[in-house]
Amino acid sequence: MAVFHGSKVKLFALTSNVQLAQDIADYIGIPLSKCDVTHFADGEINIDIPETVRGHKVFVIQSTCFPVNEHIMELLIMIDALKRASAREVNVLIPYYGYSRQDRKAKARQPISAKLVANLLQVAGAARVVSMDLHAPQLQGFFDIPIDNFRALPIISNYLLKKNLENVCVVSPDHGGVARARDLANIMQAPIAIIDKMRPEPNVAEVMNIIGKVKGKNCIIIDDMIDTAGSISAASKALKDAGAKDIYACCTHPLLSKNATDLLMEAPIEEVICTNTIELPKNKIFPKLVQLSIAELLGQGIINIIDDQGVSTLFSCER
Repeated sequence: MAVFHGSKVKLFALTSNVQLAQDIADYIGIPLSKCDVTHFADGEINIDIPETVRGHKVFVIQSTCFPVNEHIMELLIMIDALKRASAREVNVLIPYYGYSRQDRKAKARQPISAKLVANLLQVAGAARVVSMDLHAPQLQGFFDIPIDNFRALPIISNYLLKKNLENVCVVSPDHGGVARARDLANIMQAPIAIIDKMRPEPNVAEVMNIIGKVKGKNCIIIDDMIDTAGSISAASKALKDAGAKDIYACCTHPLLSKNATDLLMEAPIEEVICTNTIELPKNKIFPKLVQLSIAELLGQGIINIIDDQGVSTLFSCER
């Protein structure tokens, strides 16, 4: 039994990002507790927890990335198992929140899947959710339990500042990401530009125009995630054609679906800077990739939650 600051605490890692969970445990100084995730012959998930959790504050770490549905079901079943084992409270850390892009009805008769996932987590018995850079901050309103939306901006901006880049322009890959680009631009003390694009279909982007001056500038494209890399690749080529100097791409969540790594290697990008919210397999690691750790940020967040302290100070960015 781990007692931390007077509270009985246990940390569990499910299968999506074991290394991040271990790094968080190392930072806090609490060992990961054991849980066995197995499958029946038909694919059903079974979870066994071979140690008591009665009366404990429990933290479960699981990104709901590919395979998304598998990882969501793992998490829901784990929450249910912990509640039935009399855990005092179940806090779930979801560094990447799957289905977050389905946060509204863009067309008639479409689901709002991000809300459905929020409902499932609450019905299963989660007491608190901690995530990183939700696709839209208003997703927090889908929950009737506490939710902390941590930001990767302090980690990414610290890395960029150490590069001592000159004549910088921060670029939003679309109109929806302007606030994120503005936050980074304020830290970098740089202007912003916006890629005006259209999406004829999901995961397909066409650059229409660049709003802002990028000629001769070192451009930093920032987004919350890189999925197929179509948008980032098209944006970098458009910036290069417009006279940009060196181009850097930043994101919190490196989904890197399909042939994203090939597109990023071929694109005129110096570095692709991301975090480890998603544990990447070896075939998605490529020379341009720089993956920054969020373990200390989430670890300190867990400590603050255990101690009933605020977490907003962990989001601050200083030049």
